Parts: sequence; C-alpha cells; structure tokens
Amino acid sequence: MDRELTLFIGTFTTLLAVINPLEVLPVYLKLLENRDAKTHRQIALTSCAYALLLCFFFLIFGTLLLRLFGVPLSMVRIVGGIVLMKIGFELFSPSASGKGIIPVGVAGQNANIAFVPLAMPLMCGPGVIATILGMTSTIKHSATELASFVAIVTAIVATMVVTYFCLAYAGKLSEKLGAMGIDAITRIVGFFVSAMGVALIFDGVIEALETHGVTTLH
Repeated sequence: MDRELTLFIGTFTTLLAVINPLEVLPVYLKLLENRDAKTHRQIALTSCAYALLLCFFFLIFGTLLLRLFGVPLSMVRIVGGIVLMKIGFELFSPSASGKGIIPVGVAGQNANIAFVPLAMPLMCGPGVIATILGMTSTIKHSATELASFVAIVTAIVATMVVTYFCLAYAGKLSEKLGAMGIDAITRIVGFFVSAMGVALIFDGVIEALETHGVTTLH
C-alpha cells in the first residue's frame, strides 16, 4: 500500500508540475477572449477530457511497446529524465507565454482550441508522455503491478481535475496572482521539475549499471 501511495503522489505531483496549469492560463485566456463564463468552463472540460484520453492512450500503448520490443526500463527512465530536466530549465527562462503556440485560424473554433493547442501540446506534451512512461517503468513486481497501474491512472485523473478547475476559473486566478505571481510560481515549478528529471536519470543510470554487472548497491 505504501508503494502505491508513493507512486500516486510522485506521479500526481510530477504531472501537475510538468503541465503547470498556471503557465497555460495566459494562452487559455487569450484564446477565449470575449467569451462568457459558460464557454470557458465548456472548453476547459473538453480540453481536459481530450488530454485525459491522450494520457491513457500513451499509458497503455507505451506499456505495450515496452513489453513488445523489450525496451530496457533503465533507458526509459534516462530519456524521460532528460526531457523533464530540459523542460525544467526552460521554465527558468523568461519568455512570452504562449508565443508560437496558438495556431493560425483556430481562435474561433471551440473544438480545435480544446484539442490544439490546449490538450496537445500544452497539457499532453513530451514531458507528460515521458513522465507517464517513466513512472510506468518503475512497476517491477508482478504482485503489485495492477495496484501500481491503478495508482498511476488515479494520479492522471486527479491531475486533470485540478487542471480543469484552474482553467475554469482562469480569470479569477490570473487577477489574484498577477503576472509576477505566475512567473514566480513557474520558476519554482521549473526547479522541482529539473530535480525530478535528474532523479529519474540517476535511477536509470544506476539500474543500467547494475543490469550489466558494472556495480552493485548494498
């Protein structure tokens, strides 16, 4: 039970940090300029539903690929860690939120907005995919594999619920936090995302070395 709880907390916090709903707020508000509150909630719900389905797709499809092609789990951790570390470093750099993310010609189409760019790549981008595969790769023991899988699924659902509320009340959050508040939180989140990436890389390297008999841990 402790293992599953730890996996849930780790997956939930990592996914929430990688998605970083506060970073999505400026893009979301720009896309839905002059829309009423009902439309805001509708688009928020639709985009989170799309992102949830995409996460489940990569969770199941990614797991099958790992088993089918025999990809070493240590390599998955290392690659996932590199992606997370890169995203974390980018969050430190000041940049115009949403620059280059809003596709031309979709600003007036609700369905397209919900899927692109909100669901993908903002909510379900490379960092989220890497996190899901990285956490899935930590499931080693068949006796607890099902429970661990359920923990990851629950963490994904919980992350999307939190993201939905952040988007549904984006206007109020943006007013209360302000540009400086959002920027400060984004930089703090970037630090922790980088730390999580380094941890995944470290675990992957140690596991790879142990697999090849280079070193053993006591």
